[in-house]
Order: sequence, then C-alpha cells, then structure tokens
Amino acid sequence: MKVFISQPMRGKTTEKIKEEREQIVQELEKQGYEVINSILDISEGRSPVFYLAKSLELLDEADCVVFMKGWQEARGCRIEHMTAVEYGKFIKELK
Repeated sequence: MKVFISQPMRGKTTEKIKEEREQIVQELEKQGYEVINSILDISEGRSPVFYLAKSLELLDEADCVVFMKGWQEARGCRIEHMTAVEYGKFIKELK
C-alpha cells in the first residue's frame, strides 16, 4: 500500500520538513507501507500552485493519505484533504 504524507511546509526548509516526518516515515515503512516521497525541491522558487499541482500528482498514486498535525491551517494541505475525500482515498489524521 502506498502512502502520501500531507504536511504543512510553508516557511520551512527542506531539511526541517524531512526532520519533522522522519519518525512517521520510519513507522510506516516498518509496518510494510511504501511512503511516496512528496518532498519537493522548493529552491526552484516556483509558485505555490506549481508545487501543489506536483503534490496532487503524487497524491494520485497513493492508497492512503496521512495528514500531519497542523494540516488544517495549511492551505495546500486543506486542498489535498479535500481531494483525498472527494476521490475516496483512505485518510489518517495525526494528532
């Protein structure tokens, strides 16, 4: 089963994003899940819509979407959540 992790990323470095999700990725992989690498290279300085579109492409490959704490306050995560709901993805919200 492939898992997509939705995580607030605004204002964070790529290193900080990886650090925040490291434990979750390890736990999921230990349980036999394949975690989709959804960390995009933000150093390109593209628009938020560009990165959201790329993120939705990756979400399409997932069977399950895990939403990290704080997702409700992040515009991109809310759009990913709406997409996951509307397209019948299994959803897990972390507290």
